Order: sequence, then C-alpha cells, then structure tokens
Amino acid sequence: MQTVEDGALATATLDLAEHREFERLARTLLPLYGGKVDSPAWVAATRQAWEDSPIGLRRSLREFRRHSGEGGALLVRNLPVDVENLPDTPVEDGSVLREATVSAAVLMLIAHGLGDPAAFRPEKTGALVQNVVPVPGKEKFQGNAGSVRLTFHTENAFHAHRPDFVMLLCVRPDHERIAELRTVCSRQVLPKLSESALATLRSPQFVTEAPPSFGEGAGRAEPHPVLPGNLDDPDLRIDEAATRPVTGEAAEAMAELSGLFEASFSRIRLRAGDLAIVDNRVTVHGRSAFTPRYDGRDRWLQRTHVLADFRRSRDFRTNDGYVLEK
Repeated sequence: MQTVEDGALATATLDLAEHREFERLARTLLPLYGGKVDSPAWVAATRQAWEDSPIGLRRSLREFRRHSGEGGALLVRNLPVDVENLPDTPVEDGSVLREATVSAAVLMLIAHGLGDPAAFRPEKTGALVQNVVPVPGKEKFQGNAGSVRLTFHTENAFHAHRPDFVMLLCVRPDHERIAELRTVCSRQVLPKLSESALATLRSPQFVTEAPPSFGEGAGRAEPHPVLPGNLDDPDLRIDEAATRPVTGEAAEAMAELSGLFEASFSRIRLRAGDLAIVDNRVTVHGRSAFTPRYDGRDRWLQRTHVLADFRRSRDFRTNDGYVLEK
C-alpha cells in the first residue's frame, strides 16, 4: 500500500497482492445472510471482516479519519469492483443496490474503517449503497441524477446529523473520461478569506434547505454559520444550490467564498476501482458536466455515507439501526 500527497489530494494505491487479498475477503461476504446489503446482520459481518483487510489500507483509513489533511479527501485506487460482471448502468431515478456485490462489500468494509455506514430514509429509501447515475430527463437536476455541472456542497448540509464522510466508488467511468469530481477543503480557502468575510461566515446568517432528493418538507431551515466550530480549523457547512444568505453582508461573504471554491478545487477523474472519500465535515464537493448516452455504459458511481460518532444520531434511528428516519 502506497500513500502519496499529490498537491492537496492524498492518494493511496493497493498493490496487486493487496487487491487480490481484499477481493477474496469481499467475496466471502457475498453469500452471508442472503447477501442483503441493508440487513443489520450482513453489515455486522462486514464490520467484523474489516479487521482482516490489508493492514496498509487499515492504516491509511485510520490516519485519514484522525486528520484528513489539507485537501480533506482521500483517493483509494485499485480496489476490486468486479468490472467483468457489471450489468448495464441503471437509468432508474432513485436506484440503489440491495443485493451484495464485490463493490458493495468493498464500500461496507471501508465504511467500518471510518465509523459506521448510515443512510437517510427520505433519500433513496434509506439504502446503504446508492447508485449515482445519470437519469434520462433529469440532466439539469442539481443532484446525483443530473449530468450538468453540480455546484459545490456539503452533503446534506441542512441536516443535524449530516454524514462525516461521503464515499464515492467508481465502477464505470463516463464514456469520454472527462467527468471530474471536484473537492475543496476549508483548510485551502480559510487563509484566503478577507477578515470581514471570515467573521460573517462564522455567524448564523445563512439558512440551508433540504436538497431536492429529500423531497418537499424535509425540515425547517434554521439560521446557521457556514464556518461553525473551532476558529483555527472550522467545519464547512454550505450548499451553493440550497444555502441562502439572509443579510447583504452574508451574500457578499458567500460570493467571496464561492469564488475561492472555483479558484481552489482539486479535480479527480475517477476510473473503475477508484474510491473518493470526502471528509464532509470540512470539504465540499461537486462535479463537472458530462454527456450521458443512456446506452448501458454511462458513468456509474456507488455511494455510501459514514458517521464517525454513531451514538450522536441514536434518537433518529429505530432499534439502533443504520437508517436515520428523518
């Protein structure tokens, strides 16, 4: 396992032996408990199996969880995703993965290196592994079903228990290999902000609505800061498509921050077997535009959310399960 810093982006690559070892481990999980990805018993089996993952991978995840670095994202390459046996890229709106596959097992295993997998009931029916694919007729949608430029956002920025980490595993890239996952960390833009903008972004002068994927009436928007938390290393809570400034100075500060996002982002062109892990506490992500063909071979990512401190969301989860009900 080799981990290198490429500018602000940390990259860890499994060698051939680690790839084979991890694939063998993933395949042992497929028949367990009927291979039901959302079964608590199957998730528990993946949690136990994580301890048998390649030691280099476990070390990289442990270090990233402790501190996600200047870029707030980690790219893990050469993961097994069983490319040869992939079906056509789904085109249904809200599609998810319910049956265990190599890629689903990989996501669940790595989730346990960061915390616990979690999902939100209003979003894609609470599935733990969700497909991120272009959907016919939703090209201009500001969400995972679209194919236009996706603006920078904290995942589920409106939510009190938004994910600590967002995992995006590529099982099939776009045809032209031009689609970019884009990330910007608060640590990259904080030194570039003016003092007035910094002070405003730290004050509760912003409201964020639930994203379209949650549907109407997903929650009341309360004023909040864009840069909450520690003054030296604040969190980042913003969705350019859903966060609204409530004062003139807030609008100016948000415009300054958005300009820095555009000037500072890291770009990742994901290929099959690449996993991007975004530290959602301090990093926003977005996507460049691409052109789907709807021919069964379009871009296909699989997504899993992770909570680092599972107990904090206990009141939102029935029977201490993995799905937040609201």
